[in-house]
Amino acid sequence: QVQFVESGGGLVQPGGSLRLSCAATARIFSVYHMGWYRQAPGKQRELVASITLYGITDYSDSVKGRFTISRDKSRNTMYLQMNSLKVEDTAIYFCNTRYSSPLPWGQGTQVTVSS
Repeated sequence: QVQFVESGGGLVQPGGSLRLSCAATARIFSVYHMGWYRQAPGKQRELVASITLYGITDYSDSVKGRFTISRDKSRNTMYLQMNSLKVEDTAIYFCNTRYSSPLPWGQGTQVTVSS
């Protein structure tokens, strides 16, 4: 069974940067379109960035121009570079498939943006 392990979160000041990683236990990045999702306290999980099998990326309006999604198929790892972080980016970040039924969710990684 595929498992996702998200890492790289932490506490950062507004305007700072973080790089999240998503490691998978199987070679899924060559099979699925993928996405980064986040869930803030009291809110529903939302998609913030996606990357297709062909490398086409897309972003929600709230992060466009600040976040960059990428992947390394050889390492079974996906990344989310987050720059110019805002308080409203505070959430637990998850990775999972895009355009197909989700695989089991990982634990996520907490990102807290606060001064």
